[in-house]
Amino acid sequence: MYSFLLHVATLTCIYALLALGLNLQAGFTGLLNFGFVAFAGVGAYASAITSSLGYPVPVGMLAGVAVAMLVGYVMARLGRNLASDYWAIATLAVAELIRTVALNENWLTGGAQGISGVPAIFGSKAGTQYDLAFFLLALSMVVMAFFACTRLTRGRFGRAIRLMREEPALATSLGYQLVPLKVKATVTSAAMASVGGSLLAHYMSFVGPDYMLSSETFLVWTMVMIGGLGNNVGVILGALLVEAVYSAVPFVKDYLDISSDIAGAVRLGTIGVVLLICLMVRPGGLVPEKIRSAT
Repeated sequence: MYSFLLHVATLTCIYALLALGLNLQAGFTGLLNFGFVAFAGVGAYASAITSSLGYPVPVGMLAGVAVAMLVGYVMARLGRNLASDYWAIATLAVAELIRTVALNENWLTGGAQGISGVPAIFGSKAGTQYDLAFFLLALSMVVMAFFACTRLTRGRFGRAIRLMREEPALATSLGYQLVPLKVKATVTSAAMASVGGSLLAHYMSFVGPDYMLSSETFLVWTMVMIGGLGNNVGVILGALLVEAVYSAVPFVKDYLDISSDIAGAVRLGTIGVVLLICLMVRPGGLVPEKIRSAT
């Protein structure tokens, strides 16, 4: 039971990193990104490939961050003249393009089979010791990302992106350049998602094209919407709630004596019901964004 709880807590931390990154981009900046999981996938692949070549794990994670930031920069620049809804569709297309490349370039990514045997981060530890060490690492990453997001969104940059989200014309008239703001927000969120993807690859000891399915992006969107767009504490709570529901379904499956195929549908359906209830009862999420008064 202890190992299971550590497993759930570790996955919660990994997805909390993704949720914080998406919240910075969508919640604070107002950029609808439907291909967000591409950042995590790119980070996971870059980290796995670099580590499998014999480089230290931190080097692989830094390589993943660099590649993800480059993808984020390209995404932001491509969408500089697009409306938010068109840009959202464009990001979905970019993510699917990256997934298709990963699916077909066997020499680099392993194709549909992915890359197995991704080196463990703590090679000297095993069993429960390894799980605990990995959880503490993931938790420390979430804490750092949380404080980074809090500092960014409470300062001048945070005020600028909120103004751009609410009144882009006013932001322009006050001298803010919208494209650089979008680029900075996208690149920063890409870096956070990349770290989450790298951790997931090393934790599961595997990375494959399924990491970049659009359903993964919408899972992170669900966490953010349930927790509260524009609230860093809320999205972490949303990640915890969704991961708890995902982990509880296998127990329900055994209790109700249903097959694994149906259990997958029950899992998605349960998350959908939770999201609908949250949208009807608390449209702003469990912890809504707090808008500071001018006074």
